[in-house]
Amino acid sequence: MGSLFSPIPSANKAVPGSAASRRDKREKMQLTSSRASHLALPILIHLSQLLLTLSQSTNQTTPLVPAVIVFGDSIVDPGNNNAIKTVVKCNFPPYGVDFIGHKPTGRFSNGKIPTDFIASKLGVKELLPAYLGTTLGPEDLLTGVSFASGGTGFDPLTSRVASVLSMAEQLELFQEYKEKVRAIAGAKRADEILSKALYLVCAGSDDIANTYFTTPFRRTHYDISSYSNLLLHSASNFLQELIHLGARKIGVAGIPPIGCVPSQRTLSGGILRHCAPGHNQMAELFNSGLTKEIRRLGDKHRVKVVYIDIYTILLDMIQRPNNYGFEVSTKGCCGTGDLEVSVLCNGLTSTICTDVSQYVFWDSYHPTERAYKVLVDWLYQNYISYLV
Repeated sequence: MGSLFSPIPSANKAVPGSAASRRDKREKMQLTSSRASHLALPILIHLSQLLLTLSQSTNQTTPLVPAVIVFGDSIVDPGNNNAIKTVVKCNFPPYGVDFIGHKPTGRFSNGKIPTDFIASKLGVKELLPAYLGTTLGPEDLLTGVSFASGGTGFDPLTSRVASVLSMAEQLELFQEYKEKVRAIAGAKRADEILSKALYLVCAGSDDIANTYFTTPFRRTHYDISSYSNLLLHSASNFLQELIHLGARKIGVAGIPPIGCVPSQRTLSGGILRHCAPGHNQMAELFNSGLTKEIRRLGDKHRVKVVYIDIYTILLDMIQRPNNYGFEVSTKGCCGTGDLEVSVLCNGLTSTICTDVSQYVFWDSYHPTERAYKVLVDWLYQNYISYLV
């Protein structure tokens, strides 16, 4: 039965349509919104943390080797020469103009050098530091350094002429470095790091360009063939000592087409600045002998020693620059591009090109960061499987 009376509004209940009713609706909506916000906030925080974790796990890679350890010349010197008395330096502008912070570090380029790209690709670290002249923390030491010194070579005379670290002195520093790694990590872990590390060796260009063809000291006693053999003998001794000191994975770069770098075209290429044939002939002889010697050493000592051919790819970049996105391959970006290198490429007397990305060479001797990246990408694709 229906009620005989209409419901009487409660004293606490607003009449529909009244101002009080509208106020109640607003309060309910605000309360609902507030509760939703309180519920959404933890969910958003959780989602943000989840996305951050996923992003970090995506960006992090397991290093393919525990450390990268490097010996050689200016191609792989990240600044060791800053700490020694020599004129072979580049710790001043315009070197480093495209490096992080636009600062010169002692790298003989406008930016990064090959070993930086290699260490990054292997997942070890973004930059491979110099052993000398920098403050190195435990992690820096454990993940590898470079002992390379711009201006050095396999011929002991080369480093003396330039007053830089010889290859033998780099090995002495390596032994000192090994003791530091052991002090940090303990003997067992240190031995594991050093035995699994990737060792890279890059030298020989300065022997040809700066010692044999520039000074008279060797040419009076050696022809191209016999001097190539002298370099090969010294390189073999160096590699055997490195193996004796514990290296088990060694990549050895051959000599590039040094006769085609801008400075050697200017000095030895005639009025038309052709590639200097004698320089390239010696590089090819050395590389041919080095390939065989590396195979012999690997078999003898049962270690990975891999010859890395940089001659072919660099020669192709120089002869067909357009195929790699470059325009200029016979001159450097610094100054006239014909002779400026090291102290001759400076912020006081040298201007730089307007678009360095179009140049294979930064100065008259060393490639640009972009050319180095092209080179390393190619080398990584073709050689990494043999080294790690």
